[in-house]
Amino acid sequence: MTPRELVYAAIAHQPATRPPYCIGFTADGARQLQQAIGDRDVDAYVDNDVVRLSPPWWSWHGLAGDWAGPEAPSTPAHVQGYGSYSEFFDAVKRTHDQGKYALATIYGSHFEKANAARGIENFLADLGGARAFSRALLQRIIDKNMVMLDNILTCAEIDGVLLGSDWGTQVDLIMSPATWEELIRPGEEREYDLIRGFGKHIWIHSCGNVVKIIPALIEMGVDVLNPIQPEVMDLDGLKRDFGDHLTFWGGISTQRTLPYGTPDEVRAESRQVRAVLGQSGGFVFAPAQEIQGDVPAANIVALVETARESWPT
Repeated sequence: MTPRELVYAAIAHQPATRPPYCIGFTADGARQLQQAIGDRDVDAYVDNDVVRLSPPWWSWHGLAGDWAGPEAPSTPAHVQGYGSYSEFFDAVKRTHDQGKYALATIYGSHFEKANAARGIENFLADLGGARAFSRALLQRIIDKNMVMLDNILTCAEIDGVLLGSDWGTQVDLIMSPATWEELIRPGEEREYDLIRGFGKHIWIHSCGNVVKIIPALIEMGVDVLNPIQPEVMDLDGLKRDFGDHLTFWGGISTQRTLPYGTPDEVRAESRQVRAVLGQSGGFVFAPAQEIQGDVPAANIVALVETARESWPT
């Protein structure tokens, strides 16, 4: 099977020779791996089945510190686009021609765009005490996102779109489920409907414990959930309760085992997570977060080698 076929099989919960994998790195993490592989290119050595590609997008422009909120609603908040469509489409085509899965990757797509403008503490206060302002700001962001998404989704070779907004903490949601339903879900749902309308998979990134909204994400048509932090969510419970409807991407500890374990412990946990989350498909092999500079090179090599293993016979 090609890498792309492995990913499609995982999302469809179909049998395959192994789970696909997509392992990411911070700059420091990539330098750690470089120590072990010498002059070889890090991306070529890892050889992910999923290739994350950053499309043209937009950002806030000209904001003076935290954007004045409901107390000054007329304060202008300008935006500007960035990125090259031709370069992005060329990169997608190269990925497709290599037989890999092309994932258009957009972090900070909605909730985080709002708290980047207001500051996280301010915007959480807005959600609690200035609902009309919060709704208007989120609506404005989604309106712009929809234009940008429509522009990139015309590229036939894109397989899926990843949208990221961190709704969780190590303990629970960062807001009440009712607030998420009222203020966050409507905009997210517009984006998901558009992506699904183009026939693409919907991938969602949210750090932390988001188990309370997983049923809603399934209702909304999400295909893949990331990063699945084992320190904050029970992997067996996730697979039991939601594994028929979702594909999980992640699950291997970046807080404990990867930085502090031995290579053998990394292999053992990786195989255990694969056995739990990969039952009957529905799993993209990966650590819970990007690999950082505190992970020993030998542990990274052990992770990558385990990712390439076929299912035990």
